[in-house]
Amino acid sequence: MSNSIEHVSFPNFGWNNAADIYLPADFDPGKRYPAIVSTHPIGSCKEQTSGNIYAAGLARAGFVVIAFDASFQGASGGQPRFIEDPATRVSDIRFAIDYLVTLPYVDPERIGAIGVCGGGGYTIQAAMTDYRIKALASITGVNFGRLIREGFSNFDPVSALHAMAKQRTAEARGEARHVIDYLPASVAEAQQNGISDIDVLEATEYYKTARGQQPNGATSGLFSFNSAAFGWDAFLQAEVLLTQPLMVVVGDKPGGFGAYRDGLEIHGRAASRDKHLVVAEGGSHYDLYDRAETVALAMAQLVPFFQQHL
Repeated sequence: MSNSIEHVSFPNFGWNNAADIYLPADFDPGKRYPAIVSTHPIGSCKEQTSGNIYAAGLARAGFVVIAFDASFQGASGGQPRFIEDPATRVSDIRFAIDYLVTLPYVDPERIGAIGVCGGGGYTIQAAMTDYRIKALASITGVNFGRLIREGFSNFDPVSALHAMAKQRTAEARGEARHVIDYLPASVAEAQQNGISDIDVLEATEYYKTARGQQPNGATSGLFSFNSAAFGWDAFLQAEVLLTQPLMVVVGDKPGGFGAYRDGLEIHGRAASRDKHLVVAEGGSHYDLYDRAETVALAMAQLVPFFQQHL
C-alpha cells in the first residue's frame, strides 16, 4: 500500500523548513487525526529512515506524520549550510508542531513525536520542554552531546574545541568554510583505514550506497559550528521534566555511536511513569533504519503505543 505524501514547508526563524506530510490511506480532510513529528538522524534527511520508513509506516497505521529537513540542511533554509546545532534541531521540532496545530485535520491534543539516531535524542529533549508532545519514541536514539565529546572528538574534546575556535575565526575573516563528512566514502575505504566499528561500517553502507543514499542525505557537518554540541546533553533534566509516555527502541548489537548505552540510560532516568524499553535481539543500529524484520519488530510495538496514548 503506497502512501499519500504532501510536500510542504513551515516557517522557522527567518527561513522555512521543507517537510513531507504522510497521510493515512483513507484520509478524510473533514476528520481530525492524531499526528506525529518524525525527526531524522544527524547527517540525514526527510527522505531517509525518518520519512520513508517510520513516517510511512505510522501513516499506514492511521496517523498523520510530518517528516522534515533540519534547518541549514537538506531542502530547508538557513545559512550557512550543514550546521548541526542541537538547540536548533530541538527548536525545529517545536516549529513543526506549530505547523501541525494549524492544520484543520490534526487534533492538537493528540500529537506525538518520534526520532531516529540523533533525532531520537533531539526528540527526547524537545518533549521535556514542549508538553504539546503527548507521547514519544526514540529509535536507536543517540545523545549527540555525549557522542561528540567522546568518539567524534577522539575522546579529546578540549583539543577539538580549540581547533574549532581557530577555524571559526578563520572563516569569520573570509576563509572557506570547512565542511566535514562524518563517514568514509565507502566501506572498502573504511576497512583499508583500519575501521572495524559496526556503526561506522553500517552507516557507510547505508548512506553511501543505493540502500539508503538520497541527494540531501549529505552526512556532512560544518566543523567550526560543531562546537555548540559539546556543552549539550539530550538527557539533562530527564528525571524531572520527561513525564510523557516513552518508548525506547534499541538493537542489542552495541556500536561506537552508543545507542544501546544511551537507550538504557534514558529509559532508566526518565520520570515517565509509562515507559517501555524494546530491545531488538540480533539487531544493530542501522538494522533499525530500514531492515524489514527489525523495523517490523519496532513497528509492532510503536503502533499500539501511539494508538493508546494519542
